[in-house]
Amino acid sequence: MTLARLAAMHGVATSYAPSQDRTVQVPDRTVRAVLAALGVDTSTPAALAAALAAAEAPRLLPPTLVHWAGEPAPAALGLLPPGTTLRVRLETGGETDWDTGLPRGVHRLTARTPDGHEAETLLVAAPDRAPEPPARAHGFLVQLYSLLTDRSWGMGDLGDLADLAGWAAAEHGAGFVQVNPLHAAVPGNPTDPSPYRPSSRRFPDPVHLRIEDLPEHADCAHQDTLARLAAAGGALRRAVLEKGALIDRDAVWALKRAALELLHAVPRTPERERAYAEFTARHGDALDAHAAWCARSAGDGPQGREFHRWLVWLTHTQLAAAQQAARRAGMALGLVHDLAVGVHPDGADVRAAPGAYATGMSVGAPPDAFNARGQDWGLPPWRPDALAASEYAPYRALLRGLLEHAGALRIDHVMGLFRLWWVPQGAPPTEGTYVGYDAEAMLAILVLEADRAGAVVIGEDLGTVEPGVREALDRRGVLGTSVLWFERDWDGDGRPLPAPHWRAGCLATVTTHDLPPTAARLTGEHVELRDRLGLLGGPAEQERAAAAADTAEWLELLAGQGFDVRDEESAVQALYGFLLRTPARLVGIWLPDAVGDRRPQNLPGTWDQYPNWRLPVADASGQPVTLAALAASERLKSLMAAVRAGAAAGPDPRTAPPGARSD
Repeated sequence: MTLARLAAMHGVATSYAPSQDRTVQVPDRTVRAVLAALGVDTSTPAALAAALAAAEAPRLLPPTLVHWAGEPAPAALGLLPPGTTLRVRLETGGETDWDTGLPRGVHRLTARTPDGHEAETLLVAAPDRAPEPPARAHGFLVQLYSLLTDRSWGMGDLGDLADLAGWAAAEHGAGFVQVNPLHAAVPGNPTDPSPYRPSSRRFPDPVHLRIEDLPEHADCAHQDTLARLAAAGGALRRAVLEKGALIDRDAVWALKRAALELLHAVPRTPERERAYAEFTARHGDALDAHAAWCARSAGDGPQGREFHRWLVWLTHTQLAAAQQAARRAGMALGLVHDLAVGVHPDGADVRAAPGAYATGMSVGAPPDAFNARGQDWGLPPWRPDALAASEYAPYRALLRGLLEHAGALRIDHVMGLFRLWWVPQGAPPTEGTYVGYDAEAMLAILVLEADRAGAVVIGEDLGTVEPGVREALDRRGVLGTSVLWFERDWDGDGRPLPAPHWRAGCLATVTTHDLPPTAARLTGEHVELRDRLGLLGGPAEQERAAAAADTAEWLELLAGQGFDVRDEESAVQALYGFLLRTPARLVGIWLPDAVGDRRPQNLPGTWDQYPNWRLPVADASGQPVTLAALAASERLKSLMAAVRAGAAAGPDPRTAPPGARSD
């Protein structure tokens, strides 16, 4: 009982409920290991008693307070002794009284009681909601590496992204393009291709640079060498497009690095020198630490720091240019960037601030209906106590950097703002437990930074979601994610959810990078793929029948509403047309769906059995296609005509009952 009380005071769960009718007890050894990772000693009865006494010691104020604009003061202030004075030290400098009106920001609050006791805490003054989309919009979802043009060096780059945004807006009225995380990867041989296990989430990866678009390119004295490198990059592109080769990030980076070393020696113009100096000064020690880690990892030594600082700056300039191109083309949002749930344990972020991460722990997921063994993602979690002690500095800096060149930010596994499943090193995922975070503080800082950037926030809230989480996110203007195949009337007959009953506050799509492309689901090819790889959870015939029944129910609903579902291409159009009948504020079209691609970009549960994160966008025959071929595709044109018609017609005028929403 003492251990359970102590665990509860540190946000560590001693049980969890995978379903409404089942509770699982967490092993004591897991609870003790997690507490140890939080700096809490329970190794002896005396240590346990001392830790509990320290945790239960009275505090005048909690570690963090949140004040939402237009809402009552934090409840903790109402518990202070009468006559307590409150002073606020503003993040911009200076002080003010509590009741004079607070500017938005991250401040320090000091409380002084009449008997002389004093306490100080972090105070987050946030808007009551994140910015909303300026208008209902549709857009494309794409993994950037998979999108090639005639200028790509073997994988999609930021120039390609700008081209995609311009075309999507001008030709198809798209309001946004959502991409995978562009975070810095961990070097390796080979590099881990997953964009969701990066070295750093704060800084982008220069592998995404378009070399020819850098101003220094034209002034470089080594044009012959640059031309040879570009030709080699073209050969990589042709190997992918014409010979079925996989995207080879390492080969692309080897060529780009050689070109960038030449460009680094080109004198910068005074204007670019000023811009670079301002960038390095603004990012300060964090950029220096990241550059130092990159130099060490690449074997460059201390002299390589300046080169890697410069690479980060170049990548930021092209990110800015891509967002500017999207907005100039008329996109309401432009680029939607993606924030991965964590970082590699040996990456730059962990090395720069090791105390912020829980030693010996990994983030994952508990067992569920889809994975009885649970999941271990190999990502060290942030320590909630260390975040509070640092005034959430790493989190704030991370958000600010990502939002700088974004119209919106997607947060992978947004439930991690509330709690994460921690797995002790050496233990199976089944022996993990949930650790809670100060969700009010995490959410307030997210809303504050989004407001400062004027950016929309989209939370990926698929899978197991704690009760109350979706409601809390919706209250603060954070959109959810609704995937068609999961949207059913789970509280009723379990059938596909009619369009008017979908929630408005979401990005609605038919599929994602972790799910089968729509053509594969319609034909049942996703089951055959998993069967070939030994990934089915039951007999193949049973899995095929279940998948076919699921698809048939959706097609029956669509046909009943007048959609044409007579063949695969028509059915794809109908599914996306249906999304436009929902009240969803954003509708996302998975770009490979537009040309009938059958191959998922990532097949969960596989490592080397499947080429995750290395496939180009391909057509229905499996032939990789460039952006130019996409633009010329009659199949894409027909789909986007259906999308534009649906957008013009608007949502189904029937309304859902008050409070109705899908889970």
